[in-house]
Amino acid sequence: RFYTPVNEIFVAATFSAQFGWWNERLKTDRAFVTALKHLCMANVLAMHAILKINPNAIFIQSESSQYFHADGPDCEDAARRYNEKRFLSLDLTYGHHVNATIYEYLLDNGMTRDEYHWFLQNHITSRCIMGNDYYVTNENLVHADGSISLSGEIFGYYPITHQYFARYSLPVMHTETNYDDPDAVKWLNKEWANVHRLKQDGVPIVGFTWYSLQDQVDWDTGLRENNGRVNPLGLCDLDRNIRPVGYAYKTLIEKWLKALPTESSVLGICP
Repeated sequence: RFYTPVNEIFVAATFSAQFGWWNERLKTDRAFVTALKHLCMANVLAMHAILKINPNAIFIQSESSQYFHADGPDCEDAARRYNEKRFLSLDLTYGHHVNATIYEYLLDNGMTRDEYHWFLQNHITSRCIMGNDYYVTNENLVHADGSISLSGEIFGYYPITHQYFARYSLPVMHTETNYDDPDAVKWLNKEWANVHRLKQDGVPIVGFTWYSLQDQVDWDTGLRENNGRVNPLGLCDLDRNIRPVGYAYKTLIEKWLKALPTESSVLGICP
């Protein structure tokens, strides 16, 4: 019943067509817009196709929630543009109007008016849950020379997700997060505290997921190098031994399982 046809569209388009890391390995705005519109269109078309077979389907858009901080007053405009651009994959998927600057950016880099209006006319937001992924790498500094660098956690999950919710007014799910040992359990508890605070403040959050179930391989290089290096970020290791964070995640479920369904903020979201 629950589907994510295309995962992390913004990340895929950025890494492939802006950073030159994956797939196309290009580094231009035109390549980014091309990848973005194709991924978003594939996502929307897939949702329509699934609904023809399963009219009760619900779609979870697992997308990276980002924020760009200005490093100084001379780069505030650039940071503002980045903070509009971060919404693009969800704007297109949900048929949300973009501002004039971003609209010109799309047209200048290959999107046609007809393509833009196709998204406005074909979205299915009534069947969607907005998934927000948050990692310590999701916040960036924008510098005067136009470059960006990782800032680490400054705002955190709560305020950034609140911005996304204010824009789309859709049910929310914290779809991905993780952290290295020895601080993985501490990070898990902090993310859960953010999730629960959002629920208490009226944001309809319907789920919280650690990524991944098992350890990963070569994500320390963003899958750019085939090193075969295990990244111990899972709830379990590759031999299926449960890590401390896995036990902590299980404990969260046991503690909150009976209480959460009675909270008014989740009732009626997924009929």
